[in-house]
Amino acid sequence: MKDIKEITAYLRAYDGPEIKLMEVCGTHTAAIFKNGIRSLISPKIRLISGPGCPVCVTPTAFIDKILEYAHMENHIVCSFGDMLKVPGTNGSISSLKGEGIHVMMMYSPFDVIDAATENPDKTYVVAAVGFETTAPTYALALEEAESRGLKNIRLVTALKTIIPALEWICESEESINGFICPGHVSTIIGSEVYKDLALKYKKPFVVAGFEAEHLLTVIYDIVRQIEAGGSRVDNLYTNAVRDTGNAKAQAIIDKFFTPGPAMWRGLGIIPGSGLYLRPEYAKYEGGSAGLNADMELPASCRCGEVIVGRINPNECPMFGTGCKPESPYGPCMVSAEGACGIWYRNR
Repeated sequence: MKDIKEITAYLRAYDGPEIKLMEVCGTHTAAIFKNGIRSLISPKIRLISGPGCPVCVTPTAFIDKILEYAHMENHIVCSFGDMLKVPGTNGSISSLKGEGIHVMMMYSPFDVIDAATENPDKTYVVAAVGFETTAPTYALALEEAESRGLKNIRLVTALKTIIPALEWICESEESINGFICPGHVSTIIGSEVYKDLALKYKKPFVVAGFEAEHLLTVIYDIVRQIEAGGSRVDNLYTNAVRDTGNAKAQAIIDKFFTPGPAMWRGLGIIPGSGLYLRPEYAKYEGGSAGLNADMELPASCRCGEVIVGRINPNECPMFGTGCKPESPYGPCMVSAEGACGIWYRNR
């Protein structure tokens, strides 16, 4: 592999056909801005953001369900901070706080275990949102709940897996030439899982870290593959990602969860892309199945097109006007990992 100066010079001088690369992970989108990657490469290499923010793709029905619990006596909804601002049919958790709803912001699912132990007369409802990176934490928390014999915890899950979503994108967005695979998720699922996609769709899938050198090297790898007609899976984040991933994390996910269809806001229902509690753990189930209804956003909000990379966030007519992080209209502006939020903070 060439050194970073040679790589940067090559990418800056690239003058071939336009290449469209999707960075799947929201943290990659943030790192691309932080390191000024776009200013270092040719404008003919276009970087687009993908559905790498689990909060952004959570449907309205999920928000409505946890708000239903938040209004119930002796029930406390437990959520990470980003979820508090996601709009449901009748508002967000944050906007309804004045109505006396019961909410606890958690920093870890284990916060809920301790609270449930101390307050057995309360039922703690966990808004379980995330990808494969977060799913093991929820599973480990349930394992601890089992060991303590807790009966006052429920999960409403919007846990999702990235491979079915990538296949959906490959089927519907033919103009994408290659994928910068998510670093954090890949630490769990490994790099080999992308091989079937690369073989089927004849596109490179390359696992990346988060430093400027990592990103430039991955972009260079993909560009050179495309020029040579290649479609390999390369793991360029070997200090964190193994070919087969993290076996222990995969095992604990499989112990508690089973795949099923899930609604992705902006994409629709994707078969096999959701994680749901197995029947043997039904006592913790908070009503996750069938939460597929999604509020239809008006034409002026183009979050769905942002999520699949058809447009950049600043091409949405509401970007920075009717939709800002302090007053988000669409889900992509809500989260710190959402494409619109990242673009707005770095505009």
